[in-house]
Amino acid sequence: MASSDSSPSLPPIAPLCEHKENALPINSKIAELTESRTELLSRIQGLKQDLQGWRLKMDTQVKNYQTELSELKKSLNVEVDQLRSEFQELRTTLKQQQEDVTASLKNLDLQDVPGEAKEAEVLKVEINDEKTQDLPTETDDNESKN
Repeated sequence: MASSDSSPSLPPIAPLCEHKENALPINSKIAELTESRTELLSRIQGLKQDLQGWRLKMDTQVKNYQTELSELKKSLNVEVDQLRSEFQELRTTLKQQQEDVTASLKNLDLQDVPGEAKEAEVLKVEINDEKTQDLPTETDDNESKN
């Protein structure tokens, strides 16, 4: 037995088996974690690609909208310029018509003043003529008395 005392002591067999049994669950857990990590990385990669695709679509839409807005702005500016031009023409036409009407009214006033005076004189003469016709003459008075 002395020889057994001098040799290094080995751990008992049972604890070595327990260590191997414990290592299997750890290895399986490591394998599960590795698999989960791979799955997560692949999902992240897919999400990154989706995000890039979404960004490209959004950039394309933004460019399309900018182009469309630019065209609408140009069209609107052309229409506004046309409206301004038409309104300016209308203003000019209205001013010209107003000046023409004012000049015509002034001419009518100048023409009506002598015309009215003549009409007033004619009316006075007619009224005087009627009065003289209505008045009895002296001969008519003498005859009626006789």
